[in-house]
Order: sequence, then C-alpha cells, then structure tokens
Amino acid sequence: MTVSWIVTGLGFIVSLLGYYLIPSDWGYGILGFGLAHIALGVLDMFRQPARSGEKS
Repeated sequence: MTVSWIVTGLGFIVSLLGYYLIPSDWGYGILGFGLAHIALGVLDMFRQPARSGEKS
C-alpha cells in the first residue's frame, strides 16, 4: 500500500510539472506520464495481493 501512495504522489508532482510546461509538446507528454502514474497507483491500491503457494 505504501508503494501505491508513493507512485500516486510522484505522479501528482510530475503532473504539476507537466501542467506548468503545457504550451510545449514536452508539457503534454510529461502531464500524460504523470496522470498515468496516478491512475496506476490508484488501481494498485484496489488490487488483491496474490497469496504465496496458491496456484492461479
């Protein structure tokens, strides 16, 4: 859970950086990269951890 919060927080920081650079193409790319990390961090919070020894 801690890793998910770290990924989400870093995504937020990167998104802010991209937002401030938006008139350039780099800004849009950095903003999208940050938003993707936010989405992946939040999705990871809802994921059920796999139990060791259990076959899928």
